[in-house]
Order: sequence, then structure tokens, then C-alpha cells
Amino acid sequence: MKTLYPLSLILALSFSILSFSKYENIESREHTTPAALNFYNNSDNDDVKNSVSNDFFKKYTDLKKYKSDVMSLYKNRSLGSIWFDEDDINEFGTVLYEKAKKTNDLVIPYQKEIDQLFDSSSKTNLSKTDADMLLSSLYIVYAKKSNSESNKKVSYDAMLKDFLNYSTIEEATAAASSTENIKVEYDQYYKLQDVLKKYKKLERSNKWKPIVPEEMPYKELRPDAVSSTISQVRTRLYLLGDLKNDSKSNVYDRELMDAVMKYKVRNGFKPNYILAEEHIKEMNIPVSDKVETLKLNMERCRAISAQIANSDEYVLVNVPSYELIYVKNGKIQLTSSVFVGAPLTKTTIFNSEIDRIVFSPYWTVPQSIVNNELKSKIAADPNYLAEKNMEIVNGQVRQKPGPGNSLGLVKFMFPNPDDIYMHDTPSKTLFDFEKRTFSHGCINVKMAKELAAAMLKDYPEWTQEKIDKAMAGKTENSFKLSKKIPIYITYFTSLVNENGEVGFFQDVYEKDTELNNVLSTQAVSSN
Repeated sequence: MKTLYPLSLILALSFSILSFSKYENIESREHTTPAALNFYNNSDNDDVKNSVSNDFFKKYTDLKKYKSDVMSLYKNRSLGSIWFDEDDINEFGTVLYEKAKKTNDLVIPYQKEIDQLFDSSSKTNLSKTDADMLLSSLYIVYAKKSNSESNKKVSYDAMLKDFLNYSTIEEATAAASSTENIKVEYDQYYKLQDVLKKYKKLERSNKWKPIVPEEMPYKELRPDAVSSTISQVRTRLYLLGDLKNDSKSNVYDRELMDAVMKYKVRNGFKPNYILAEEHIKEMNIPVSDKVETLKLNMERCRAISAQIANSDEYVLVNVPSYELIYVKNGKIQLTSSVFVGAPLTKTTIFNSEIDRIVFSPYWTVPQSIVNNELKSKIAADPNYLAEKNMEIVNGQVRQKPGPGNSLGLVKFMFPNPDDIYMHDTPSKTLFDFEKRTFSHGCINVKMAKELAAAMLKDYPEWTQEKIDKAMAGKTENSFKLSKKIPIYITYFTSLVNENGEVGFFQDVYEKDTELNNVLSTQAVSSN
């Protein structure tokens, strides 16, 4: 129950992930790049790429021997797009330049031209495309030097993908060597990677300032409130993309209401317009911490089963966001709130396959619950079992089917050693809480009835009338699925939704800390 990922996979990744403490804090550095750094609008065209590359390597003849390696980097990228964010050299270009300069015995080709790119007082007539290709050439030269002692053949394109995530070519070299046969199949990885770039850019901008409440102790803010806290929240939501414009207004107006709702929904908060102290605290989490959270969850994407990419139907439950999605034919068919195991009875993180749907289930009470909770209640009240619609069968306490049954009207079974399953619940009010860790480990589904109906659409004999009748039965009715449905119980503290919006969720089981410690320990042992 404590195992998050297969140990072999974690060990296999130890060289690729190294240490998150080794991610360098790149100081914000302004680059005044001339307007002459133009971009070829049609640079995705192969003929244009060939023409531009031929011109480039005629001008920079010393780089001709690297031509095939350099152009391999642009196979699936636009010219001028690797080392630039709009018209400014990005942090990866800066890291590359600084690392190259510090490397002993490394001859930087066309160093004068490259130095001018990073000198705000210098002028350059380089086009943006030429500047980008010069830096790509530098990357190849440096990568060859960094990898010179390895006998393994590496893909410079694969190394570049890792470099744009890991920030140092040393880490990317290790990643390319140790994980060259590992492809991240779960597309959430690449969605998080895109968000990571935005948050790192936000981190470099130095625009992320703490929100300082006008009044202490803090008082909840509601629509029409007037406070300096409101203008600070407005700026924060503008930076996060929830607000299109920052009017700097101190008034909690309609525009801000919509932004607050958007912010709350994507981050798993109760959807209302109240700005409580917990929301200000969440907004005040340093952007550097958000960056680290995104990196951790990208690593979790590496560990999730590759089968998810090939599954046309599956259920995914994410514990920190208390949410279930049911996907069929590649599209989300149903989304439901869930509640999960309490910290002392955590929901296990694992994959399985749903093979049965059980209507009007009995609930056989686990012996631990009988010993710890029921014995004293039964002793105090002789009618307790009858009042709770319970009976003792073969020495075991079980609850009969019915609307008051703790499993509700339906449960979903999938083999696992911890006897975890999903089920309906009569305790619907518990879904109104933001933090929903109430169960003994099983997953309680708010829309369990709708989920069962959605799963049975391919079984024509299971009409809605038959489903309703089965759920209202006095005896248990189990149906075996002819096609098992994969289920992934996951632990992501940040996820990107279908609209490209990122959500950050509470680390309810402190697994971020646990994973970070594992990665840091492995990084130390690998050095």
C-alpha cells in the first residue's frame, strides 16, 4: 500500500532525474535583442528550411561538419524557435551559453558573434533564425564534449528535449543515456511541460509578489468589497491567466468574480465567490514551489502505465483533486467528484481492470472496523444491528442492500491485494467539502449511478429501466463485464485540463515530499 511506483522504474530513472536541487536558479537577465532578429514566417516548410540551412552553413563554414546534427533538431521544430521566447533569448539559451563558457578546453565556434547575442550593449545584424542556429550549433558542440567519454550513441534531438526540461546538458546527457528506450506515453507529461515553461518564465519576470492583506486578522472578501487586497488578487489572477486585464481596481467587481470562479474551479476549491484566507495562502505559494510541483508531477507521468495511451476506454481517479474521469473512444464521457481514504487509511495508488459491476451490494464490514468501531456500539445498543440494516452471517457482520447501505446502490470491482473498490454512497453531503478524505481506503463516487449507466451503454440488455430496478433490489446482483475497463488510481498534485488550464492540489498524503526525498537521495548516491 505504501509503494507508489515500481522500484525498478524509479531506479531506471535515477540518472535522468538526478536531483531537483540541481535545477539551477537562473537569475533573471534582460536581453535587448535587436529588431533585426527576424523570424521566417514559413520556416516550417522543408524547402525553406533547406534553403535557409544552406545559406547559414555557407556563411559559417566552420560549422558545416555539424549540419546534419543541427538540422535534426529542427525536424519537428520551426527555425528560430528553440532558444528564443518571442524576441528574447530564453533561459535555456542562457544556461547553454554560461555552461559552454565554463567548460575547459571547449572551443566555441564563432564566439564573437555568440557573445554579442548576450551583450546588451552590443549590436548584431544577425537574423533570429541565424542566431538560433548558431546556438543550436553551440549546443551540438557542447553536447559532443559533454558526452565524449561515453561509448553510447545518443540522439541529440532526444537530449535537447530533456535539456529544455532539465535545464542542464549534463542532466540531459544522463537522461539520454539511461532512458533512451523509455518514451513517456501519457500526454499529460507534455501538457505539464508546456505549463512549466510558462511558470519558469513567470519566475524569471520577478512579477510574483506576495499578497499582503489589508486587514489582519484576515476577513473574508465577497463581491462588491473594497480593499487593497482585491487589487493584489487581481494582479495575481492576471499573471495566472484567469483575468484578461489588470485594471488595478480595489473593487471586487463582476470581472474579478469570473476570474475568481475560474481560479477556484481549476484548483479544486468550492465554486463560489468568497475569497477566504486559505485562498490567499494558496495564491502566496512561491512560484518557485509551483515550478518544483510541476516537475514532480512530470516524473509521475513517466511512471504511469504506457497502456493509458493505447486505451480507448478507462477510468482515472486522481486522489489529490478528488476527481474521477471516465474516458471512452478517447473522449471524457463523465466527470465525478469522489472522496478517498483518510490519512490513516490511505487509498492505494495502483492500476487494475474493472471486471464487475455489482448492484444492490451487501457490505461485509471489515473486521478491523468491527473491532475498532462496531463492538462498542453493539454492546451499548442491542438494537444497533437491526437499526443499521445489518446482520451476522457466518460470524461476519454485513449490511443488507438498500438506500442506507454504506456502499450505496452500486459498486465497481477490480482485483487488488488491498480490497480497494469504487462504490456509491448515501453520504452525499460529504462531497460538499473541499478536502474529502473520509473513507477507510475505498473510493466513494458521487455519480456512481451515472457511471454504471455509461459503462453499460454497449450492453443493450442493460436498459436504464433494468439498471434502476437492479439498484432498487433486495438482493445483490453482480454483472461480469465481457470487456474489462482499465482503471488508474493516481496521485497528481498538478494536472492540466482539456482547456490547457493547470490545477494545483493539496498534497494530502504528503507524497510530494516523499517522492522529492527519494529523488534527492538517489541523486546523492549517483554522484
